[in-house]
Amino acid sequence: MTTEELIRQILKNLGENPEREGLKDTPKRVAAAYEELFSGYEANPKSILKVFTNEKYDEMLLIRNIEYFSVCEHHMIPFFGIANIAYIPDKHITGLSKIPRLIDAFAKRLQNQERLTTQIANTLFEALKPKGVAVQLTGLHLCMSARGVQKSKVETVTTDFLGSFKKNSSLKSDFLFQVGR
Repeated sequence: MTTEELIRQILKNLGENPEREGLKDTPKRVAAAYEELFSGYEANPKSILKVFTNEKYDEMLLIRNIEYFSVCEHHMIPFFGIANIAYIPDKHITGLSKIPRLIDAFAKRLQNQERLTTQIANTLFEALKPKGVAVQLTGLHLCMSARGVQKSKVETVTTDFLGSFKKNSSLKSDFLFQVGR
């Protein structure tokens, strides 16, 4: 059964008429939206990170306020937020645009925020072999605001610290200060 046929059946199960004017093209639109929302399954996250020889830069490199959008694997309802990523190069750096692309490769899958955070951190750590990696994600989960407890302003914050960020509390504090500005 195709995605369009499944959506048509869902509409019927909801008590709707999938042939009425407002819904006639909905199965096609939903199928196209799902293709985009779940395009991360087609991506190879490790191949996204083009590695360059470090030009002797060995301080924290922070990319903050990166928007992401994902779908909760428990309810298949969206969650979205901001990612803040830092790493301390050892011998390798990557293009700045590669970090948001890496986030999207993992976010555009059925996810939970905790796993998304660690997948990003682990992939950066493995691919770049930096001295340290810090990842912080904040998320607004529609499964908490549109249903269930129905609290619309609740933010979820997850972090993952690897290497020198995990070992050095001063470095971790500097990262958290920088992302809080």
